[in-house]
Amino acid sequence: MTTQARPRERLLDAAGELFYRDGVNVGVDALCKAAGVSKKSMYQLFRSKDELIAETLASQGPLYQRALEPGEDGGTPRERILTVFQRQDRLATGDSFLGCPFVNTAVELKNPEHPGSVVARHFKQRLTDFFEAELVAAGVDDPESLAIQLTMVFDGASARAVVRAQALAGVGVAMAATLLDSAGVPAEELASQAG
Repeated sequence: MTTQARPRERLLDAAGELFYRDGVNVGVDALCKAAGVSKKSMYQLFRSKDELIAETLASQGPLYQRALEPGEDGGTPRERILTVFQRQDRLATGDSFLGCPFVNTAVELKNPEHPGSVVARHFKQRLTDFFEAELVAAGVDDPESLAIQLTMVFDGASARAVVRAQALAGVGVAMAATLLDSAGVPAEELASQAG
């Protein structure tokens, strides 16, 4: 975080780091100190800490998504889905990995109507929608249910990495591949032979 950044950006950056590392119950004093802004400035920029929580997730959510999703790089639906789990596997090997920021926030807040929970739910739905679009492209019978199952595997793998404090070592990738196999989504080799 640069000191030349504007107070709003400094608050969002500091909050993103502190909320992810220490949880959303970090005090306003600590947030303001880390951002180098006064409490008065914070409350001029954000109506409440709840709004800051939601804005922080909304500003950092796209970065997290880009770290996971394959973008428009091509590949078969199976390859694109498994890319998410492979990238999660790599993220989970780092010391700074503390789980999915959206699940972490929603679990800590415990209130589904909290603005932060609403933003978290939006981003989790976007992941499910990504899976569903790929499954529709693959021609599976019930893409909606399978997309939900893949999201549950993703969230479970994140939780396992945090609780066990160890790398996933491919367990999420393997579980996702098993679900895709059971739905008849062809392996990469079969898809490329067919093309």
